[in-house]
Amino acid sequence: MSLQIKLYQLDGCPYCKRVRDTLETKGLDYESVWVYAGNDDEDREMLTSISGQRFVPVLDYDGKIITESEKIVEFLNERH
Repeated sequence: MSLQIKLYQLDGCPYCKRVRDTLETKGLDYESVWVYAGNDDEDREMLTSISGQRFVPVLDYDGKIITESEKIVEFLNERH
């Protein structure tokens, strides 16, 4: 069974880029889920239902939800 990683992100967000760069440096395959840049209720409700917040980045690491770029990068560094 392979590892499932999803990154919920916003185009142009430096915090999301930091997480993307870490994933790519570590050679981890992940699915990008792009969130609309405006205050789109559907996207924000999706994020809230997944993470309890309306902001990106959000990482779904095989069912474990991690928010905030610093915490995500720290988690990835510890795991890989």
